[in-house]
Amino acid sequence: GGTACVVTGQPFDTAKVKMQTFPDMYKGLVDCFVKTYKQVGFRGFYKGTIPALVANIAENSVLFMCYGFCQQIVRRIIGVDRKTKLSDLQNAAAGSFASAFATLVLCPTELVKCRLQAMHEMQLSGKIIQGHNTVWSVVKGVIQKDGPLGFYRGLSSTLLREVPGYFFFFGGYELSRTFFASGRSKDDLGPIPLLLSGGFGGSCLWIAVYPVDCVKSRIQVLSMAGKQAGFMGTFVTVVRTEGEYA
Repeated sequence: GGTACVVTGQPFDTAKVKMQTFPDMYKGLVDCFVKTYKQVGFRGFYKGTIPALVANIAENSVLFMCYGFCQQIVRRIIGVDRKTKLSDLQNAAAGSFASAFATLVLCPTELVKCRLQAMHEMQLSGKIIQGHNTVWSVVKGVIQKDGPLGFYRGLSSTLLREVPGYFFFFGGYELSRTFFASGRSKDDLGPIPLLLSGGFGGSCLWIAVYPVDCVKSRIQVLSMAGKQAGFMGTFVTVVRTEGEYA
């Protein structure tokens, strides 16, 4: 399921990262698709697919492994029995806590992915002379320039995206399941309601944190060319130069 999600969504994710980091180069999604195809070819849409797959698998593994643990933490905080069912809001809080752990494996893989996706634009803009076109060359470049901690560029931005984002995801998901259950057990729901609930949760996540994701992409990509401001510095620069709807 995760593999299918990455394969089908990668071209859109690539366009998202390109437009977030170099908004002046593209008028919109269609323009980005057309220019990418003309300049790089079809393979340009799938730059960063390998780290995207690794990120998807690693994030979901850690997220759902920690979700149950974080549910127990929430139960302890509110002072209820281990077998007590949590409310939708309490499950959202548990998911939010779990995402903090997932961030530690997500940040390095997303950094490599985003840099590969926007490498062509970095060269076109003159910010770098020679690009890295493979996963290994990006990894090697990070280690040589910044050391192992270089993979955690944008960690604070990733945390600011994931923690509130997964509160909205799990909150939206659980609320949607409650709606479809209509008084029945949520565990008895079929695949279609679960699919729709997952889609609703994902929509809630991205609506809530897309501006933070934009800042994160810029930090992780533009730091290839040298020192890049942190979250607040980048956020303020974007608002001042491009407006709050950038």
